[in-house]
Amino acid sequence: MRNARFEGKVAVITGGSGGIGAAVARRLASEGAAVAIGYRGNKDAADALVDELAANGGRAIAVQADAADAEQTQALIDRVVTEFGRLDVLVSCAGIEHFDALENITPDDFDRVFAVNTRGQLFAVQHAAAHMGAGGRIVLTSSVSASKAFFGHTLYAASKAAVEAMVLNLSAELGEKGITINAIAPGGTATAMAVEYGAGYLHPELAGKTSLSDWLKTQVALKRLAEPSEVAAGYAFLASDDAAYMTGRTLQYDGGMF
Repeated sequence: MRNARFEGKVAVITGGSGGIGAAVARRLASEGAAVAIGYRGNKDAADALVDELAANGGRAIAVQADAADAEQTQALIDRVVTEFGRLDVLVSCAGIEHFDALENITPDDFDRVFAVNTRGQLFAVQHAAAHMGAGGRIVLTSSVSASKAFFGHTLYAASKAAVEAMVLNLSAELGEKGITINAIAPGGTATAMAVEYGAGYLHPELAGKTSLSDWLKTQVALKRLAEPSEVAAGYAFLASDDAAYMTGRTLQYDGGMF
């Protein structure tokens, strides 16, 4: 018998066409939620995920929306409410990486990273909360980088630390409506982003001398990357009634990073 924690509920997942976002969509749909997959550019992946969920008995739609554009995010939320008649859960997974030394960071870099990772999440909350009542659940995405130093990662880390501050402060406002808001701070996760950027987390003196997998054995208690499905379990917990008395908090999901 399947777990039905989300039976009758509607969830929107930004950045839902791949990586952690797609894993969250699968997890929530498997537990009964109707899901809307927000994506920026990978229509084929989003449509394929919708077909997969439908084949497994789920209800799903894919909606193109750039998380950096507040108007597109509002249109995404409005489409979900029109399509399904309600909104119970927002999971914000859309995000972009950035590595570079301080002397190379430009104002355009700052605006680009914060537009997606910080501003995008704030306005997703604003538009989603307007359609939620008591029992609404909002889960944002931070990173272990918000609380651990890595070379060249200042801009990205700052954008994620701001998310944790938003979650803490918005919990008071949203609590007035009976809505909870929390965040997940994933560690290294086996996604396309990890393949592209994972080596950037190594100390510069280790570049070319060790692999990411070997480095993880010395830095993470569980000695490996997480699978997206494992991290999705954390999002599902915070989005469920099991976390009804948890709000304003960021859950570290990093395999025990030292």
